[in-house]
Amino acid sequence: MERTFKRSFSELKDIVAATAEFFEESRIDPSIRTHVDLSIEELFVNMVKYNKETDHDILLQLSRTGNGVEVSLTDYDVEPFDPTNPPTVDIDAPLEQRSPNGLGLFLVSKMVDSIHYQYRNRESKITFIKRAEETHA
Repeated sequence: MERTFKRSFSELKDIVAATAEFFEESRIDPSIRTHVDLSIEELFVNMVKYNKETDHDILLQLSRTGNGVEVSLTDYDVEPFDPTNPPTVDIDAPLEQRSPNGLGLFLVSKMVDSIHYQYRNRESKITFIKRAEETHA
């Protein structure tokens, strides 16, 4: 599946609907969908929130890979920002001493199996893979 979405938080409901449709059509284990949806949401929100110098739509690509899904989000005409190298997050610090910056990317890194970043010609592409747990009978 390949679709573009406007740079608006209101697109999140359509992104979730597109993901649900893709999971159903591709017969991907629905147990991983929450992690996929939350990861897409965090990355999409960061693109909309921090890449204000562009008005290009954001490209979302989903493809089945083995027992899971590969997801790519591509943002156009933007400065680089590598989500695979987020700010350090001290999850053990008292709440009043924590900074909210970087927590979302930290959570994404914990929810997905792998995450990759590519930047070329002002195109920022984030790709992650989420696999279903294999069950052995």
